[in-house]
Amino acid sequence: MIDPNSLFDLSGKVACVTGASSGLGRRAALVLAEAGARVVGVARRGEALDDLCHEIGPPAAAVIADVADRDGIADVAAAIAAPFGSPDIVVHAAGLNTREAADDVTPDGWDKTIAINLNAPFFLSQALVPAMKENRWGRIVNFASLQTTRAFPGGIAYGATKGAIGQLTRAMAESWSPFNITANAIGPGFFPTELTAAVFDDADRAARNAAQTCIGRNGGVEDIDGPILFLCSDASSYVTGQVLMVDGGFTAK
Repeated sequence: MIDPNSLFDLSGKVACVTGASSGLGRRAALVLAEAGARVVGVARRGEALDDLCHEIGPPAAAVIADVADRDGIADVAAAIAAPFGSPDIVVHAAGLNTREAADDVTPDGWDKTIAINLNAPFFLSQALVPAMKENRWGRIVNFASLQTTRAFPGGIAYGATKGAIGQLTRAMAESWSPFNITANAIGPGFFPTELTAAVFDDADRAARNAAQTCIGRNGGVEDIDGPILFLCSDASSYVTGQVLMVDGGFTAK
């Protein structure tokens, strides 16, 4: 019989999590470390990364970097690999939502949104995949959104990138899964993070969002634990090119 725990054991694996300074990225880093992985957190805020590494302990390292800077991706990839070796797992949790209405979108806001939400997951993965190919094992987890399939007010730039993430995930799977590198995405519903502060600061709006779910509540950060661990472990070895909605049934209603 197979030990179910072994399916989720990440001992000996190295995981990189972008956007690890807060929110669901931080939670993902904690979960992967608890499962046995050595974790490299990547973000722009060094103090927050130091707090994360202190909480995890020795199996953690920090890389202060802006993954939206495409010209610096090679250097970021090298810095990520420096503490423990090139990662087996990469979770792309860094993101930006300018919340601009279509008539108010600026070229700068549009470009910044695409740079971090779409360019970074592809080009950083591209830089890290060669080592995964060599090891014949890899896990790529992108972050999709409710806006991967739904249009929200003030979300045209963000929604465009998150719609593209769905296709990027499928294209990554087509390209790299023959090397035992799976590519999947998590689509969170409404979770209380810095990115959704404007939503949760409005109690009525948060209540309406909760009522839209099948479960009847908004997400808590702990609700991401199982899906992240599943997609980063051997438990999901035959799952690739998928967007797993972790939204309490918001998109089912």
